[in-house]
Amino acid sequence: MHDAAGFFLSVNYVKNNDNIMPTVSVIMNCLNCSKYLKEAIDSVFAQTYQDWEIIFFDDNSSDNSLEIAKSYGKNVKCFRSDQTYSLGQARNLAIEKSSGKYLAFLDCDDKWLPAKLQKQVNEFEKDESVGIVCSNAFLFNKNGEDFPHPDYLKTIPPQGLVFGELLKNYFLCLPTVAIRKEVLLSIGEWFDKRFSQIEEVDVFLRIAKNWKVAYIPEVLAKYRIHRDSWTYTHMSKSPEEKELLIEKFSKLYPNFKEDYKDEVAALQNQISYERFYDLWSKGQAKKARAYFKPYLKFNKKLLPYIFSYVMPSSIFYSLVRIAIKIRLINKPAEFR
Repeated sequence: MHDAAGFFLSVNYVKNNDNIMPTVSVIMNCLNCSKYLKEAIDSVFAQTYQDWEIIFFDDNSSDNSLEIAKSYGKNVKCFRSDQTYSLGQARNLAIEKSSGKYLAFLDCDDKWLPAKLQKQVNEFEKDESVGIVCSNAFLFNKNGEDFPHPDYLKTIPPQGLVFGELLKNYFLCLPTVAIRKEVLLSIGEWFDKRFSQIEEVDVFLRIAKNWKVAYIPEVLAKYRIHRDSWTYTHMSKSPEEKELLIEKFSKLYPNFKEDYKDEVAALQNQISYERFYDLWSKGQAKKARAYFKPYLKFNKKLLPYIFSYVMPSSIFYSLVRIAIKIRLINKPAEFR
């Protein structure tokens, strides 16, 4: 937990067009992100809402990411670590340097659309009980090409106090999220340094326990899907971290497993499938099926289980990707 009481009580404002406007701190954590970094920073400079600062925290990169960030001048406040931290801890170190009333998160391979910050600040200003504002997003690939009809939410998600709904079906996409910074005081701990795959899931769920989530039904960000991303290369960490999350919440909230029995069951089903997929992708199909079998009656993902008897996961998911491309010509993609 950070000693941040004095830090949060002093909220900075800047003057814009003779109006006093709240600042937004854009939190950018970077580890060897030079390939896409300029696109990400440019999308912040293109915002219609101009009262922002970028907190660029380089987590000991070996490429020229820091030099790229520094080339933008004083609006990008650059910091560099002399070691590589877990993503959760690195986000905390960046937040410690921020001065805004609101925090928005932009990983260095994603992008924002120009109206994002303006629309989110407006939403916060309408209701002081709102702790999180999110939106829809486009999905795009390593070459910057959008997937067919790539908005990730097919329907408007629940809003308000939606802790249970998020436990069961987590719908927040990081580059679309902005938070009211004072909520970090209300939840005590910031990002948990034990997490590097679901660090934002933990924080946003704890915020959603007592603060409202507001959703803007527009595409305001672009989420890049590629094999070099941290999410993809560290996918095997997700089940372990989700198990730890259930344990953490069981200690944090009295009667958590009883009060959220169905939601915890749904989360455990996700964990079981992720473990199955990890083992199958490593060629351990028999072990994968043995692990997943107890959960089949609760889990809709039956086809991978069946096909694991006859083919490697790489072939199966190649066929799935081809099928999705054909099917999505006239249909929206779904974020996973």
